[in-house]
Amino acid sequence: MLNHYIDRIRAAGADGTPLVIRGGGSKDFYGEPVTAGALLDTRALTGVLSYEPSELVVTVRAGTPLAELEAVLAQQNQCLPFEPPHFAWQGEGAVATVGGMVAAGLSGPARASVGCVRDYVLGAGLINGRGEHLQFGGQVMKNVAGYDVSRVLAGSLGTLGLITELSLKVLPLAPAEATLEFHCTQSEALAQVNAWGGQPLPLNASAWIADPGSTGGQGVLWLRLRGAVAAVESACRLLAGQGGSLRAADQAQPVWSALRDQRLPFFTDAVARAQALWRVSVPQTAPVLALPGQPLVEWHGGLRWYALGLDQAEAVRAAARAVGGHATLFMAPPGAAQEGAAPPRFDALSAPLARIHEGLRRSFDPAGIFNPGRQHAVVATA
Repeated sequence: MLNHYIDRIRAAGADGTPLVIRGGGSKDFYGEPVTAGALLDTRALTGVLSYEPSELVVTVRAGTPLAELEAVLAQQNQCLPFEPPHFAWQGEGAVATVGGMVAAGLSGPARASVGCVRDYVLGAGLINGRGEHLQFGGQVMKNVAGYDVSRVLAGSLGTLGLITELSLKVLPLAPAEATLEFHCTQSEALAQVNAWGGQPLPLNASAWIADPGSTGGQGVLWLRLRGAVAAVESACRLLAGQGGSLRAADQAQPVWSALRDQRLPFFTDAVARAQALWRVSVPQTAPVLALPGQPLVEWHGGLRWYALGLDQAEAVRAAARAVGGHATLFMAPPGAAQEGAAPPRFDALSAPLARIHEGLRRSFDPAGIFNPGRQHAVVATA
C-alpha cells in the first residue's frame, strides 16, 4: 500500500507535478484554494494499528475516518479531549479523517482547557517529497529523541508531505459533566469567565452567543464543567448562586456538538447570507473588539467568530493585531475564490518567520509538489 504512494510521489517530484493531498474532503474550504494538481487520496490508509488503553496511546493510519477512531476509544471510555470538528455538513461523502484532523490542526470547544491537536500528537509517519517514508516521535508520552517534527505537522495543511500514520495521546472520559447558562452581555461574559479562570473550578468549555435581534447586546453564556463528580457538583452549587441555570444533558449536548461542527444558527446564517466567517484568536483577557455585529465567543474569550463581509478584512485583522492576536478568513463566501475577491486566508508572516516556513517546506518538499500555496503563498528564496 505504501509503495503505491511512494511511487506516485517520486514520479511527481521527478517531473514537478503538483499533488493535492486529500482525505475525506471535510475541510476543503479551509486554507488557500489549490487550483491545480493531481489528487492524492489518503483514504486507502485505514485502520487502527495499535491501541493500549492502559497506556493512553493509539496508533492509527491517516486515512481512517475520525468517527471510527472515536468509536474505538469510546468502547474503552476514552476520547480525544480536544474535540476535533468533523464538518460532515460540507457535502455528500465528506468524512473527516485522522490525517486531516492533524493536518488542519483544528480543535473544538474544550481547546482552551485541555490543549490543542499538536499537544496530543506523539509520533507520525510521513512520506516526504523525495519519496522517503520517515518516522518521527514515538508511541510514548515522554519521548525526547530527535526533533519534534510530528507536532510540526499539526496545522501544516499537507504542505510538508503525506501523513501515513499517527500516534496519539488519549484520555479517559470525565466522570462527571454539567452545563450551566447565564444571561449577560459579551463584556459581562468576558469578565466572568476570566474571574472563574482564577478559581479552582473544573472549567472545560464556554461559549457566549448573542440573542438574535437583541438591541442591548444581550446573549447567553454557556459554561461546561467536566471532572470529578464531587468537583462538578460543588461548582454547580457555587455557580447556581451566581445566576447560573443548570441545563439537562439532552439539551446541552446538541449545543456543544453543533458548536464543534459549526451548525449553530450563527454559522449557518452567515453562510445563508453569503458572509465571510472570520476566526479571530486573541488573548483571553482581550476586551470587546471594536468591530460591527456581535461575535460568537469561545475558549473563555480566546476565540471570537465574526460573520462579516470581505470588505471588512483589514478592519478585522487590525482589531486582532491591536490586542496581540491574529485573524483567519476561515470560510469565504461561495464563489469568492474563483472571482479573485477573497483576501489572503491567513495573516501575512513576518520576513523572519516566512523564511523559517519556507526553509522547512523546502527541506521536506524540495520540488514544491505538496498542496502548493495551500497554507501561504510560495515565496522565492535567494
